[in-house]
Amino acid sequence: MATPNNLFRLLSEFILLLLGALLILLAATGRIGLPTRPGGVVALGAIFIFWGVRAATRPGPKAAGPETMIRAGSLALVGILILAVPFVPAHRAPQLFILAGGVLVLRGALAAAISVAQR
Repeated sequence: MATPNNLFRLLSEFILLLLGALLILLAATGRIGLPTRPGGVVALGAIFIFWGVRAATRPGPKAAGPETMIRAGSLALVGILILAVPFVPAHRAPQLFILAGGVLVLRGALAAAISVAQR
């Protein structure tokens, strides 16, 4: 039987999958690009990197090691991709957002599969 903790984890991974798909959709249609003031994007990238490092270093059960590393690594990678947006040419910015969305979609699908398999 599914525990509430496992169902909440599955729901949060599904939300990340949808967030990644939305980011891909916005970047592919040209609705998202290089911002005029990159301070917010740099702050967002730094927050994602901090969140990933914090998730990797948080103490927890050893059984959840691969799942934790997938979550932490994907957050850090998304942070690096978002942090790179202000430093690339304007026509390359949507590609970085598409890659970041792809990482989130892959993380959501992979972590949800692991979560369901552990049940």
